[in-house]
Amino acid sequence: MYEKKNNWTPASFIEETVKTLKQQLGNDRVILALSGGVDSSVTAMLLNRAIGKNLACIFVDHGLLRKNEFENVLRDYEHLGLNVKGVDAKDIFFSRLANVTDPEMKRKIIGKGFIDVFEEEARKLDNVKWLGQGTIYPDVVESQSATGTVIKSHHNVGGLPEKMNLKLVEPLSMLYKNEVRLVGSELGMMPHLLKRHPFPGPGLGIRILGCITPEKVRIVQEADDIFIQALRENDWYDRVWQAAAILLPVKSVGVANDKRTYENAIVLRAIHSTDAMTAQWAQLPYDFLAKVSNDIISKVHGVNRVVYDVSSKPPATIEWE
Repeated sequence: MYEKKNNWTPASFIEETVKTLKQQLGNDRVILALSGGVDSSVTAMLLNRAIGKNLACIFVDHGLLRKNEFENVLRDYEHLGLNVKGVDAKDIFFSRLANVTDPEMKRKIIGKGFIDVFEEEARKLDNVKWLGQGTIYPDVVESQSATGTVIKSHHNVGGLPEKMNLKLVEPLSMLYKNEVRLVGSELGMMPHLLKRHPFPGPGLGIRILGCITPEKVRIVQEADDIFIQALRENDWYDRVWQAAAILLPVKSVGVANDKRTYENAIVLRAIHSTDAMTAQWAQLPYDFLAKVSNDIISKVHGVNRVVYDVSSKPPATIEWE
C-alpha cells in the first residue's frame, strides 16, 4: 500500500504508485469500475500508465445515474485513451431493489450488483485477476470507524461478497478528494472532469429515500438536472463542493391550476467541504433558491414542494442515506 509522506506531491505520488502497480500486477489484467467521477477516472489513468492495454474499464448504467450521464460520461472518456465498455444493467438493479427501503440494504444490493456485473464482464476476458476501484480515504474511514462502528457502507469497500473471484486494487485509498484532484491535474485530465462534484457509487439509489422505482428516478433526475444547470449558469457550481436533489418518501398537499394536488417533496442540498470528512451547508442566495424551486415545481411532473437542507456534517452526513 502507498504510504503518504510529509513531502507528498502529486508527481511523486504518481511515480511511486505506477511503479508499485507494475510490480503488484505484473502481466495480469485489471477490470475497473468507472463511474464518471474523479476518483475512478484518476484510478483508471494511473492503472493505464502502469499496465496499458491490460486494463479493461467498465462503465455500468445501473439506472441510478444523473440525467443523460451514461452517454455524457462515455463521450468524456474518449480523450483519455482508455479501453471503456458501457454496460446497460438497469433491469438487474431495478429488479433487485424492488420494495427495498433500508439504506444499508440498498447500498449492499447495489454493491453486489456491481461486483456481479464486473465478474460477468471479466469472464469474457482472458487473465483478469483484479478489480480496480476508486476508493479514497474518507470511504475507508466511514465504512469502518476507529471504534469499529460502520457509519455507512460504500459499494467499493462494503457489501462485497465473502468469496470473490477477483482481487482488489485501490491505489487512491490513502488520499483525500482534494489530493485526488491534484493527481488528476498532474496526469493531464480535462478540468471539467476534475471539477465534477462527487457522485456516490450507489448513485440516486441513496438520494431516493424509501423504495426505488423508475418513476422516482425520473423525478429526481429531472430535479437534479435543473438544480445543477442553475448552479453552473449562476457561477455557483465551482463554489460549492457538492450539490444534489433528494426525493423524500412523503407527499404533501399543494395547489396547481386552482386544483388540489398531492405530490412529492424534493430536498436541495449544497455543501462546502475540503475532504468530505466535515461539511458546512452552502448559503445560496434566496432569489437563486426561489428560481430553482419554481422551475422544479413547474417543470418536473409529480413535485409540488421544494425545501433546502441547512444541516452540516457532523451531525448530518452529506448524502441522506
